[in-house]
Amino acid sequence: MWRASGRRWALLLFVFLLGVGIGRLSLPGDGGTNPSLLAGPFFGGKQEVRLPGAFAPLAEAYGTLRAKYYDPSKLDDEALARGAVKGMLEALGDPYTAYMTREELARFQESLSTSIEGIGAEVMLLGGRVTVISPIEGSPAERAGIRPNDQIVEVNGESLEGLDLTTAVNKIRGPKGTKAVLKVIRPGHEEPIVLEIVRDRIPLETVRTKLLEREGKAYAWIRVTSFNEDTAERFLAAMRQAEKDGAAGLLVDLRGNPGGYLEAAKKILEALVPREGVMYMIEGRDGKREVAHSKLKGTPPPLVVLIDEGSASASEIVAASLKAHGYPVVGVRSFGKGTVQATADLASGGALKLTIAKWLDPNGEWIHGKGVEPTVVVEPAPYAKLPPVSSDKPLKQGQAGKQVEVLQKTLAALGYAPGREDGYFDDATAAALRKFQADRGLPASGEADPATQGVLWDALYQKIRNPNDDPQLQKALEVLSREPVPAR
Repeated sequence: MWRASGRRWALLLFVFLLGVGIGRLSLPGDGGTNPSLLAGPFFGGKQEVRLPGAFAPLAEAYGTLRAKYYDPSKLDDEALARGAVKGMLEALGDPYTAYMTREELARFQESLSTSIEGIGAEVMLLGGRVTVISPIEGSPAERAGIRPNDQIVEVNGESLEGLDLTTAVNKIRGPKGTKAVLKVIRPGHEEPIVLEIVRDRIPLETVRTKLLEREGKAYAWIRVTSFNEDTAERFLAAMRQAEKDGAAGLLVDLRGNPGGYLEAAKKILEALVPREGVMYMIEGRDGKREVAHSKLKGTPPPLVVLIDEGSASASEIVAASLKAHGYPVVGVRSFGKGTVQATADLASGGALKLTIAKWLDPNGEWIHGKGVEPTVVVEPAPYAKLPPVSSDKPLKQGQAGKQVEVLQKTLAALGYAPGREDGYFDDATAAALRKFQADRGLPASGEADPATQGVLWDALYQKIRNPNDDPQLQKALEVLSREPVPAR
């Protein structure tokens, strides 16, 4: 991370741990008609901030509550302070600026470490709802069928509507082995989806590599799932191994990557952008731009970048930079987060996380709210967005509804033609299901009982994870093998 003026700097997609809080406020006893408020000390006790008179109603409201509220037992100073600062920060309209208590800061730092406990999803608050940016690869959330843009509205029968993100996330997270039953609203689906997830320890292996072959040549598929402390080191090691293996190029897969440390993205770009090439720019509140140049010695390898709607923040810096230097970008438009956050330690033991700048691509373009547009647009396979079949009671012939439609589409994706996909369970659907059950060693009842539903999802999940069934990856491989584009 960058370090400046005693603050920890990072470019982060602000996920999971949005907290609220404020320092104690008091009125100076000057008896003036336009009193100011003294807040602090903030920023590790190094700075006191005298607040303008516009903040006087805050102190007046607090004093009135203390003097006249009917139930003094409800006047918890810490809770009142958190509520006050929550309102102040919400007025900014910036979901990436927040206060974190000591405990929330610890959990936030844990989320960027080597492992965490929970369901394994990166989320943020959008439109008042907990919205999934991306499930972590291989996590319980991904295996259960959580997808980008899912809105989690309920956990274990408890509504998350109206809660701040910190409170909601604390309800979703939990110890390894415990269950989280989530009610999810998915764009394009009329009915909510119910998913049961067993929480687990989530190892954050942020870089995974596999060699893929095409027309007698090998290509290194390097998946980067987030930008953590050791991500750059692991990525560079993967590049060295790819060279030893004789790989003809790299497939840099940033799909579902919600971001992380700017320093990690910077080190990766320094291995891919030609020497002295502009990697990105940081524009501060004064409008001045700090330009980051590559220090690469040697020639960068041929490569193609993959992105999707779950690629955000630091992953967008990498994608936008490589795109500007002539590398193909395959997939769909990315998330669109173009701001930089700083984490400032507070004397209370917590921290203030605030947006302090925006980042621009090498051409000076700001992608915030727009995302990075791929040079080659390829949609994911339609079945990649299917939820699991989820019904407490067996689905059987003669029934109709959304769950039957999902069943039919799942069977079709797995090669068992159901005859129709309109949600009516007929003879052809039953026959397709019996064939699937027989092939999987299940009783061939032609009914989708809970056991069959689980096996259906496992089969679909394996298909989604199979590189041969991934149209975006296959297109990227085709582009890389056909016309490897060198950096400009």
